[in-house]
Amino acid sequence: MKAFLILEDGTVFTGTSIGSTRDMISEIVFNTSMTGYLEVLTDPSYAGQAVVMTYPLIGNYGITPDMESRKAWPDGYIVRELSRRPSNFRCQGTIQDFLKEQDIPGIAGIDTRALTRILREKGTMNGMITTNKNYNREEIIPLLKAYHIGDVVSKVTCQEKQVLSGDGKKVALLDLGAKMNIARSLHERGCEVTIYPAHTPAEEIISTNPDGIMLSNGPGDPADCVSIIEEIKKLYQTNIPIFAICLGHQLMALAAGARTHKLKYGHRGGNHPVKDLKTGRVYISSQNHGYVVDTADLDPKIAVPAFLNVNDGTNEGLEYTDKPVFTVQFHPEACPGPQDSRYLFDRFMKMMEG
Repeated sequence: MKAFLILEDGTVFTGTSIGSTRDMISEIVFNTSMTGYLEVLTDPSYAGQAVVMTYPLIGNYGITPDMESRKAWPDGYIVRELSRRPSNFRCQGTIQDFLKEQDIPGIAGIDTRALTRILREKGTMNGMITTNKNYNREEIIPLLKAYHIGDVVSKVTCQEKQVLSGDGKKVALLDLGAKMNIARSLHERGCEVTIYPAHTPAEEIISTNPDGIMLSNGPGDPADCVSIIEEIKKLYQTNIPIFAICLGHQLMALAAGARTHKLKYGHRGGNHPVKDLKTGRVYISSQNHGYVVDTADLDPKIAVPAFLNVNDGTNEGLEYTDKPVFTVQFHPEACPGPQDSRYLFDRFMKMMEG
């Protein structure tokens, strides 16, 4: 069956329908990872977006147990070529069947390099995937321009508190759209991890006397999370050590009085170089974000930049000067991606010890 990808600038790509055949409108973003497509599909940070995979062949090892959340979250999936015969000793099915089960529309057989060039030159834009060959582009484009991601954190967060038992430090993980490997990375270090829904009152978390608080990754515009920011302000006022990743990093910055802005096309992939401003060392990181923290008007009495993106000079982390808090924009748990920065979990462990 033919499928069509229509962008809000009027560009149309024609390919083959994969997954669900329903119409889909979403923000179109691209990911440069060469592997780890299942972890990308199950990353809650993609809620409200359709993902273009720049690597040309996707699905060659099928569906494996490597899911990062309970389900797939992207609105749509866009690939150059989808493998028809996956081969891997852990393979449990095909990506085509997985997309159908998850009701995710997709399109294959299009020039994803040309599409990525458009998104890089013109910036991230909205688009529609449809199998309706009689579509009316003039009617669709106003709908695309009107699309807004909205409150997706409420959609992806857990519905009730969960506990991973352990004999070590007690960590409260605020689930803003957390990937499983964040809790797993803490649990591997002996921590008892209590996972809280995103809208949990700060008082409930503080009353349990945790040794540390973790703010997870998540989707959407950080400025839309108004009520969550108010609760994070209360967490910030304590002296409990806090480590925040991605959306958590942005929300902590907003809670401390900083500002954020949207990037032209974001950072999504497993090959982004970040520089530690203390040591000068560069790490290769996994990233998935469309917004960054502004540091131009950041009060150095509150926080100072700790990491820098080598490619475009944007902020990749903050170290707070008046509180035991540090935050990073990239993913030290890295699923998928390099493991260069997993030492940050050990740094968090030392912070809780001392």
